[in-house]
Formats: sequence, C-alpha cells, structure tokens
Amino acid sequence: MKKNDMQFDREELQILQDFERGEFQRINEFEADKRELETVARDAIRRDREVNIRVSFPDLRRLEMRAAREGLPFQT
Repeated sequence: MKKNDMQFDREELQILQDFERGEFQRINEFEADKRELETVARDAIRRDREVNIRVSFPDLRRLEMRAAREGLPFQT
C-alpha cells in the first residue's frame, strides 16, 4: 500500500520512517511474545462471554419480548 493511500498521524509517520530506514530490530523472544499477544488478542475479541447483570422484572419481560420480536436468542 502506498503512503498516499492512507492518512497517518505524526506518530505513525515517525514509525513508518524509522521502519523504512531499517531502525527496527527483531526482539530476542519474538515467537514467544507473538504467541502470547495472539492469545491475548483472540481472548479480547472472543464473541461468547458470560455476563451477569441485575435488571428489574418488568425490564426483563420487555427484553424477552423484544428479543422474540427481533428473532434473537434470549437466555436468563
């Protein structure tokens, strides 16, 4: 991708310039750090999460009705 295709802020431009000048070096434990960061990222975007919230009974009934109306799964 060309530089002109994207808008960069000052910090991003500095990083790009440093990279193009070859000023970055691979870290010693690159593969281990990469695996750890991949795991953290995967956990951060995982879709299924358990959430506990308190709602009043009337609000719960309205949520159930709206979920049914919109065809969404609903579990209490």
